[in-house]
Amino acid sequence: MAATVSDSRPGEQPAEGEEDADRSMLRADSGSGDDSMDSLANHVPCCPLTPALSPRKRTTSQSKTEPPLLRTNKRTIYTAGRPPWYNVTGTTFKEAFVIGLCGGSASGKTTVANKIIEALDVPWVVLLSMDSFYKVLNKEQQELAAKNEYNFDHPDAFDFELLVSVLRKLKKGKSIKVPVYDFTTHSRRKEWKTVYGANVVIFEGILAFANKELLKLLDMKVFVDTDSDIRLIRRLKRDVSQRGRDINGIIKQYNKFVKPAFEQYIEPTVQVADIVVPRGGENFVALDLIVQHVHSQLEKRKLRWDMSALASAHQGQPLPKTLSVLESTPQVRGMHTIIRNKETNRDEFIFYSKRLMRLLIEHALSFLPLKAVSVETPQGATYEGKRLSGQRITGVSILRAGETMEQALTAVCKDIRLGKILIQTNHDTGEPELHYLRLPKEISEDYVILMDSTVSTGAAALMAVRVLLDHDVAEDKIFLLSLLMAEMGVHSVAYAFPKVRIITTAVDKEVNDQFHIIPGIGNFGDRYFGTDAPSDVCESDEGMDF
Repeated sequence: MAATVSDSRPGEQPAEGEEDADRSMLRADSGSGDDSMDSLANHVPCCPLTPALSPRKRTTSQSKTEPPLLRTNKRTIYTAGRPPWYNVTGTTFKEAFVIGLCGGSASGKTTVANKIIEALDVPWVVLLSMDSFYKVLNKEQQELAAKNEYNFDHPDAFDFELLVSVLRKLKKGKSIKVPVYDFTTHSRRKEWKTVYGANVVIFEGILAFANKELLKLLDMKVFVDTDSDIRLIRRLKRDVSQRGRDINGIIKQYNKFVKPAFEQYIEPTVQVADIVVPRGGENFVALDLIVQHVHSQLEKRKLRWDMSALASAHQGQPLPKTLSVLESTPQVRGMHTIIRNKETNRDEFIFYSKRLMRLLIEHALSFLPLKAVSVETPQGATYEGKRLSGQRITGVSILRAGETMEQALTAVCKDIRLGKILIQTNHDTGEPELHYLRLPKEISEDYVILMDSTVSTGAAALMAVRVLLDHDVAEDKIFLLSLLMAEMGVHSVAYAFPKVRIITTAVDKEVNDQFHIIPGIGNFGDRYFGTDAPSDVCESDEGMDF
């Protein structure tokens, strides 16, 4: 039996917002693909629930490229900092908490969802709209839609198979692609939106409770109950101003399809709801109860890493076979002597670091699969040689120090694609957190060279590898490259991901109580850029305050 929550207040009337107009898949996490971030900022302190969000006019089911933030009329919420969603073995440990929002057209589902996001004040929240999953219409259906004769409120109008598949992957923490539906042309756009990572997924749609497989994925089911007259008024305003429809066509479609579909398919699903919310986004009591429940569930799902236990887990074990260390020639040892020396000035530190990076990249490329080829020389003779076996290479740097290796990679590999990952340390929990992610499209078939300047605990490297795996990159196609590693970091990565190839110029045995490599190289980013590193940056594991 669903709990109905009301917070009627004398003299208070619900606002006539564009509640259901913004059917966008509002990303509150750091993006991938071609997404970009305008700024990186710390979390904004939590504030009470606020009045209706400023409406944003859309003609598509979801937004185009946007920075990972949520704008309201009161503030801008920077949402980043995804804590580990996997254990020290690299296995996904916790699934996202999925809230299902159901209700009639223009009932205020999106407003409720946005207010939940704002009140939750947790990082990595994804709002997924059912409107993104309308089926592709054939020519006859397109003509009917243009005349308001196609029933978009019938279950057959939605691609439930794709929807279930996408939501299931998102719940498991995988990278997904979501279609973009254009309401003005009644068609799917060519570009799809890439979404990755969520602690909370809010899924909203008129038929969110109409499919048994969908219901199995929902951890909490909320039905938004709004008076039919109010819903019709909102629909008229929305469809005229944002979707280019005429009033007669809207009313005709409402009476012929929308109202009957609500009575037949939507209203009966209130029986499966855990909570019924009258008056939508204006029902602050109901929203507060929902937020409290989600917070309690997230608290139960928290994962804590014991870095001390991880540090002692592999003591005395031989180094893994997946590790390859650049031969310690007199030249290599001489360059290490220079960059490890605390008296070395910045110019020399950069120069010899770059030399080592170039050698490291060349060494790593020797592990890529090659095929035999025959070429004709200018003298007309045949030369039996080798060539990369048709696989594309992508470089991904762990910011900020890993970015210093990009120049060496691009100098050796022509036209290589590059991606970036930013990982920081949460001082309250001591855990690494994923703050920013930008990966090239279609990375799943590539060999990926993952670059970090130094690796001590392996915490940042573990998270970066997990991100690549979640984007369907094969584990045996990931090469982790670092100028210097501690044995602890090598063991941690190899234990969690035994197929990842680990390549470095040197391995030091010890890590001190602050998890700094001993004898080490110092804070590589500080010395390379000539700056004082921010205290919360997970600088290649160096200086991580666990």
